[in-house]
Amino acid sequence: MSETGALTIDEVVDASRDGAPVVALGTKDRILAYIALTKPRIIELLLITTVPSMIVAAKGMPSFALMFWTVVGGAISAGGANAMNCYIDRDIDQLMPRTKRRPLPMHRVSPRGALTFGIALGTIAFFLMWATVNLLAASLSLGALLFYVIVYTKILKRTTPQNIVIGGAAGAVPALVGWAAVTGRVELPALALFGIIFYWTPPHFWALAMRYEKDYAAAGVPMMPVVYGRRETVKHILLYSFLLLALCLAFFSVAKAGLVYLAAALILNGIFIWHAVRLYRRPEPRLAWGLFKYSIYYLALLFIAAAVDQLVVIR
Repeated sequence: MSETGALTIDEVVDASRDGAPVVALGTKDRILAYIALTKPRIIELLLITTVPSMIVAAKGMPSFALMFWTVVGGAISAGGANAMNCYIDRDIDQLMPRTKRRPLPMHRVSPRGALTFGIALGTIAFFLMWATVNLLAASLSLGALLFYVIVYTKILKRTTPQNIVIGGAAGAVPALVGWAAVTGRVELPALALFGIIFYWTPPHFWALAMRYEKDYAAAGVPMMPVVYGRRETVKHILLYSFLLLALCLAFFSVAKAGLVYLAAALILNGIFIWHAVRLYRRPEPRLAWGLFKYSIYYLALLFIAAAVDQLVVIR
């Protein structure tokens, strides 16, 4: 703002209900800001569970076209959900160092623009998947978007330390989407894959919350370490690590998986439990961060192993 009260060349007035100034950007930077709203790194993790689910459901490689449209539709839907999440959480994002450089806190995108973008992506994704995959897959993807935006972000996140336990269901739906894309149904092995991601999500996010405990406390988000403390949090992380192993073994049984998957599941869960035990003994943010980073590789490698198991067929 200049001394005369006029906007400088670097600012424009945002025609949103917030009335906040938005930094004027070139076309390329504006596009990058909108892409950042979709949280591409989170989308990558969601898709790494979708494609292996399709391979397991097909007991081999599905058609390239089916995989392509399922992945594209799922990515667009997840991007829409993340953009709407950024819109709803813009007030707390600006309070946390971890999130304050997102497009909305940085005024690189208007709140109205973010919301419109998210709704548009979700709508496009639904009709695209309906046309190219099937109605069940499209409906599941849309359901995950609505659950994430309304149930988790709007209701649970700011009201209960069980937010991520319940809200994590949204992140587990891509496994069902992948299965439904191939079979047109949701069967027991798909539910087992859903369960794996569902039980993986709380220890994954609780470890992150331990690293950024002060951020969540400052923003008033009741994550478990903020409400119950580190000692109670690491107890739950350890418990969930054993439940996660149980779900992995349940999938081995109901999917009639082979030795490749079984070996990978035992090794990967063994390392996960080792991280959880170490954190239980010393509930320090540094060790929590180590578990969080490992948990990302864990999920990717586990689902890749499930897919490879179907392709190599070692029984």
